Amino acid sequence: MNKIAEILKNGGIGILPTDTIYGIVASALDEGAVLKVYELRKRNPEKPFIILISSYGDLDLFGVELSAPVKKVLDKIWPGKVSVILNCESEKFEYLHRGTKTLAFRFPDKKDLIELLKETGPLIAPSANFEGELPALTIKEAENYFGSKVDFYEDAGKLESLPSTLIKFDADGGLKVLRGGAVKIVL
Repeated sequence: MNKIAEILKNGGIGILPTDTIYGIVASALDEGAVLKVYELRKRNPEKPFIILISSYGDLDLFGVELSAPVKKVLDKIWPGKVSVILNCESEKFEYLHRGTKTLAFRFPDKKDLIELLKETGPLIAPSANFEGELPALTIKEAENYFGSKVDFYEDAGKLESLPSTLIKFDADGGLKVLRGGAVKIVL
């Protein structure tokens, strides 16, 4: 297991390049680590984080089931820079869904990130910044936000990408774009 995976599996948090921009990451299955990221980012406690997954199978960990029409759409856009809000009724994940009973997932199209996710399990990965501030484009900018309060920094140079596109399905399986981003969704 690589060192970063070990840190994350043991409740650590850090900054690494995602498939879009730098994220502050922690295990989505470690409530304490998730709460630490809320605190560090000064995040609105009512807003859930996006969760990175390495496969559709990771959705099972959260009790998320995909209908055939939803899976058909996801097969066209995943892996990719699209985050999808899906229902998650489980009280066990209240610390993640913050009472919304939904979670946003992204299956990234980035080989080294997928390999890390296979080792660590799903990771929360909000942008590396304080809420309301500009996302860090470099490790130096991330360090200006978080200093020594995170366990590691993984430098990949300057990252310039739009954030992921955020979508949601309605009860009829219709698709709604909630935030435009790196991928243009044509309805």
